Amino acid sequence: MKSFLASRQAIHRISLLSSKTQTLSRNFSAITSSISHSDRHLRSYEDQNPLKNAEIPRPISDFNRYFHFTRESRLSESSAAIDDSNDQEVDEDEDGTTNEFLSRFVWIMRGKVSEAYPDCDKKMVDGMLLLIVEKVVEEIERGGFNKVGSAPPSPSSEFSDDLWATIWEVSNTVLKDMEKERKKEKMKQYVQSPEVMEMCRFAGEIGIRGDLLRELRFKWAREKMEDAEFYESLEQQRDLDNSIRESETVDGVEEEEEGSFASDEVEPRSISLPKRKGKFKYKIYGLELSDPKWGKVADKIHEAEEEADWKEPKPVTGKCKLVMEKLESLQEGDDPSGLLSEWVELLEPNRVDWIALLNQLREGNTNAYLKVAELVLDEKSFKASISDYSKLIHIHAKENHNEDVERILKKMSQNGIFPDILTATALVHMYSKSGNLERATEAFENLKSYGLRPDEKIYTSMIMGYVNAGKPKLGDRLMKDMVAKDMKPSEEVYMALLRAFAEMGDANGAATISSSMHADLDSLPLEAWSLLVEAYGKAGQADKAKNKFDEMRRHGHKPDDKCIANVVQAYKGENSLDKALRLLLQLEKDGIEIGVITYTVLVDWMANLGLIEEAEQLLVKISQLGEAPPFELQVSLCYMYATVRNEKKTLQALGVLEAKKDQMGPNEFEKVITALKKGGFEKDARRMYKHMEARKFLPSESLKMDMLGTPRAFGSGYGRMRR
Repeated sequence: MKSFLASRQAIHRISLLSSKTQTLSRNFSAITSSISHSDRHLRSYEDQNPLKNAEIPRPISDFNRYFHFTRESRLSESSAAIDDSNDQEVDEDEDGTTNEFLSRFVWIMRGKVSEAYPDCDKKMVDGMLLLIVEKVVEEIERGGFNKVGSAPPSPSSEFSDDLWATIWEVSNTVLKDMEKERKKEKMKQYVQSPEVMEMCRFAGEIGIRGDLLRELRFKWAREKMEDAEFYESLEQQRDLDNSIRESETVDGVEEEEEGSFASDEVEPRSISLPKRKGKFKYKIYGLELSDPKWGKVADKIHEAEEEADWKEPKPVTGKCKLVMEKLESLQEGDDPSGLLSEWVELLEPNRVDWIALLNQLREGNTNAYLKVAELVLDEKSFKASISDYSKLIHIHAKENHNEDVERILKKMSQNGIFPDILTATALVHMYSKSGNLERATEAFENLKSYGLRPDEKIYTSMIMGYVNAGKPKLGDRLMKDMVAKDMKPSEEVYMALLRAFAEMGDANGAATISSSMHADLDSLPLEAWSLLVEAYGKAGQADKAKNKFDEMRRHGHKPDDKCIANVVQAYKGENSLDKALRLLLQLEKDGIEIGVITYTVLVDWMANLGLIEEAEQLLVKISQLGEAPPFELQVSLCYMYATVRNEKKTLQALGVLEAKKDQMGPNEFEKVITALKKGGFEKDARRMYKHMEARKFLPSESLKMDMLGTPRAFGSGYGRMRR
């Protein structure tokens, strides 16, 4: 410890100066007297405990905050003469700051020196401190403490590097303490400022008490102090810039006076940005904000803000409150117009009062909210806008309330309000979902007329609407328009279009959809292959259906029963029984079992060929599978037994069909009626024909002529036929 405080030369110098110590100590005591009995500096330093394995802190970079004027001051008895009273006050402040620093510094260093030299008396310690303080003052005068980083090497051979590092550390500690004291004193001013006191009063009124209020008070004071310091720094920077500009102006004037040519006036220095060529262009998320139309949008926003009512809603009390409670308790079939008129008379509401009422009804009673919201649209005090109509239409459209939507649209047109983009979007979704293709198309065209591009959801709704209406070609055309606008259709859209083309037997449309689907997806799913096979089968192209079936198997898909039945159905259309049997034998070798759907197609095929025994053998296999036979099997059985005039089994199959006549389509009706006519079941045929007409199915011309003809002689009624 002794080795790092002072070198031998320093001790020798102290012994030589022992005769002067008494005189110097009297001067030095003036510095230390102010802190000789102070414990706060010792406590603040002891808390930091810098001597126990602590690193030397970095010096404070704003050290010159306290000493940038001390280069003109001295601790010796000789001092410069002061010209005026203002300079004297400044020097007194600077000397006060210096004295405070030295007082704190000497107090801490005295403890260190006493700890390092416990055997030295007070005079020897004062001498050491005097030498240290002299060197510190010299460094202050030449700005040595302003360097950033670790402690520099000792500037004197009398001080070791360890001693100088300790001096450096103590000086930084003192500066930190002085900075804390300065901020603490400054903080007291802002804690008591009127703005902070006003915020504390308001916080107390709303129920904030205790520690939370105290924390908020200091937080607000700290924020005000930081703001003040920020603006002070700006003022200092401005003063510094002005002084630099003035000095440059004075230098320029002197140079012009000394030169060969002098100008009468000195042009002020102007600082400006270079001129930019062209127009400014601002783009945010693809929007060209430099377009003049955005200026009009901003004007409309400002106008809307000026027209907005920022008042608070009126308090609802007394009888008016009772009326509001009755409105909230309305049932689904109740009419709220009477209560609403009474509420208007009592409150005389503005728009903000209407909005408060609607919000309360929406939370408590949705049915009452919808009725009241529609009635409110006609109130002048409500000042209904397009957003009010659009919000109500969107709610009804989401629940598929088409009549309510139509009524509100009619009210909009009567009031001279045209639907906006939100309303048009909601209408497209609603009409497409309900199957009203005409109104959906109208809403879709209105949406495009606004100059806005429909998104993927709107395109999907329109395509599904075309599919549900049985117009997949229009849906395919709309999908191509969607792809042209860099929007990718979903797999659901592809499958819906492919399913629609397959049901219609449109092989070309199905092939087009599958090609587009294959380009977007890595591989087609099993259902897509099965629908392709079905499309080619219904189109009468059995070979292409078989090729697609084989291609599906090469892609690793195992065909299901429905897909196999589609291929067999295609062969049935060409009456190629040998090809169908060859396919079934090959599938049996490959371990693929045939299901109920394929057997049903084969039974119908055998029935058409009149092979009753073979058809009944297939029925036995269907029963062995343990699955419920499909509805189409009953149609085939009724046709088969009616053509061979098997009365009992015909009536059994016909009874099942009549019980499920709602599931029959026009083709099934025509097939059954034709078989009944052929088998002599005239009354049964006419009864099924009436069922067909009740379902509003159009019969073929041949069936019409057949039913208009005279009944056959042997058709005596329901089950009364004899062979």
